[in-house]
Amino acid sequence: MHDSVILFLSYFSSDINDMEVENDTQISEFLLLGFSEEPELQPFLFGLFLSMYLVTLLGNLLIILAVSSNSHLHKPMYFFLSNLSFVDICFTSTIIPKMLVNIQTQRKAITYESCIMQVYFFILFIGLDNFLLTVMAYDRFVAICHPLHYMVIMNPRFCGLLVLVSWIMSTLHSLLENLMMLQLSFCKEVEIPHFFCELNKMIQLACSDTFLNNLVMYFATVLLVGAPLTGILCSYSKIVSSILKISSAEGKYKAFSTCASHLSVVSLFYCTGLGVYLSSAAPQSSHSSAVASVMYTVVTPMLNPFIYSLRNKDIKGTLTVFFKRKP
Repeated sequence: MHDSVILFLSYFSSDINDMEVENDTQISEFLLLGFSEEPELQPFLFGLFLSMYLVTLLGNLLIILAVSSNSHLHKPMYFFLSNLSFVDICFTSTIIPKMLVNIQTQRKAITYESCIMQVYFFILFIGLDNFLLTVMAYDRFVAICHPLHYMVIMNPRFCGLLVLVSWIMSTLHSLLENLMMLQLSFCKEVEIPHFFCELNKMIQLACSDTFLNNLVMYFATVLLVGAPLTGILCSYSKIVSSILKISSAEGKYKAFSTCASHLSVVSLFYCTGLGVYLSSAAPQSSHSSAVASVMYTVVTPMLNPFIYSLRNKDIKGTLTVFFKRKP
């Protein structure tokens, strides 16, 4: 009997040791493969993305500066625009600096903790972009379809509440996705065929069961992307209907010009996102998916300030006055 107990405890102890060894195989870092391993391309890629990042920072900072420095721009549309510019700065800063460091040092590694944080902030800020564009579409709908009640409906308290709800929903979604990802195991050195830690790629590389992760990810995508996109389409369908009822051509042009910039940004955002989805669904798509991701992670935040400033006389005028001001 005594020998049997010892044998059982020895067997149980060996199982625990095996489990500890298995748990110890949890990796401490990932390898971001990026775009190309050719050494001669690295200086070009570094210069290209550094310049795009600096242009993104400068352009969005100028939008925030213009809105904050001119009291005539303290309106709902520009309030949402300055928030969008802030989010775009944070969005690109989540990804590009680490990519630039990896290119410069020729080291592709990113720690497990840094990867988790990158996924968290990426989901947070891409979600905020999505919600803010929806809020801005609603703002244009109220301005064009209910102009007499615009300032009553879009009062400062309501505008602040819309932005706050956007932050809360994006934060909860990002937190949920990260808590789900923390349950995954990566049992070997993992190479991520991307230039940043992207949720879908991480789930695909896990060696544990990912059914629940995929379920949550797809459900959240349908709910948190489909619903805002539906709201944008509904807003613009009513906007177009109202514009068509305007008798004069000049009135129609003026009404359409107030939402042309936003419509351009929305089209760019969702079209590039759709391009990434289609490229990731195609076979042997690792490189094409990474290239397509550049469009909405780097190019779109860089172009947004130009789209708004070049088509907006108020912002152009504010920036002109600001730079002509003598010290």
